[in-house]
Amino acid sequence: MQLFISDLHLAAERPEATEKFIAFLEGKARGAQALYVLGDLFEYWIGDDDLDEPFNAVVIGFFAALTRAGTALYLMHGNRDLLIGERFCRATGGKLLPDPSVIELGGEPTLLMHGDTLCTDDHDYQAWRRTAHSAEFQRGFLAKSLDERRAAVHVMRDRSKAVVKAKAAEIMDVNDGAVREALRKHGVRRLIHGHTHRQGRHELQVDGRRCERWVLPDWYGRGGYLEADGTRLRFRLFD
Repeated sequence: MQLFISDLHLAAERPEATEKFIAFLEGKARGAQALYVLGDLFEYWIGDDDLDEPFNAVVIGFFAALTRAGTALYLMHGNRDLLIGERFCRATGGKLLPDPSVIELGGEPTLLMHGDTLCTDDHDYQAWRRTAHSAEFQRGFLAKSLDERRAAVHVMRDRSKAVVKAKAAEIMDVNDGAVREALRKHGVRRLIHGHTHRQGRHELQVDGRRCERWVLPDWYGRGGYLEADGTRLRFRLFD
């Protein structure tokens, strides 16, 4: 059994999500072969030199206990936690996956993505993403003190909320052509991603092939995960 989660947006000020996260790691995830976190594990991550911050240390400790118990942990960057690095992976026992990645899932090659690169109609976001992923920007950000980075992130979050509120919802969803191109490029019939906070399963035809797109649930409401057991995939939402 393999499990997939994304968009937890864990933060000290969101205790309900944290409680679900701990219960999930100590329960369902403990018996899984692998757990895939497809981005936005944290509300923000300001760098691996912040590992010892009390809230971060709790999250890392539960991940480390999970991997010691035998569950493989795979992490993919989201737009909120793109600075997770090798120190985080060593502390948790996890492994970073590039975005995109293809894995075998029940005998079916499956494309894994965070999902933000599929939202090509949101031109402002894509421009910001290119900046945030640049080595120059990240060097400059990491050169600041932890307090300066934390303050900068809070400013960016406030700006982001205002921008999102002003945008049409369709602009922030995936572009159908981008989805088809991703499936075509990687030669797969299945895609799993997060980012859009629009949980669901979608069927589509690509070059005469029947394909499917699974969108992972966020953890702002009930929260949940995608479970792959053999060839069967299904969503599991929390009570």
